[in-house]
Amino acid sequence: MDESEDVPKDFIKLKSEKLSVDEVSELVISPYCGAASLFIGTTRNHFEGKKVIHLEYEAYTSMAEMEIKKICGDVRQKWPSVKHIAVHHRLGVVPVTEASVIIAVSSPHRAESLEAVMYCINTLKASVPIWKKEIYEDEYSWKENKECFWANSE
Repeated sequence: MDESEDVPKDFIKLKSEKLSVDEVSELVISPYCGAASLFIGTTRNHFEGKKVIHLEYEAYTSMAEMEIKKICGDVRQKWPSVKHIAVHHRLGVVPVTEASVIIAVSSPHRAESLEAVMYCINTLKASVPIWKKEIYEDEYSWKENKECFWANSE
């Protein structure tokens, strides 16, 4: 197999079904890469002393997908050796311990894939129109990402 046959691909998905680490990691595996790095963001059971029942996510889907595509483009400029990128984000209800977001990146060497995954999650939280609501035992709260550029523009 010639490396030109394994062209770099971006796999972007926003969905209400449970996310699969196996599915996402398999998307980025390449015979030309010795590294596949993953980030899995899960729902924890507490926040500031309150018991979290679950999270709920909403998105401006078409704009969110467009922003994630921009992030993938930025990754390819910063780390040209990156082969495949997968970003899957769950919408709707996400129970405790389940994944809200899974990001995977493959590259020939680990440094690039690890740095690219970190860049992806930090930039996603700062720029992609996805909103999180934390549901507690007797109340709820819409959460603002501290990285979000439009929330911090005073």
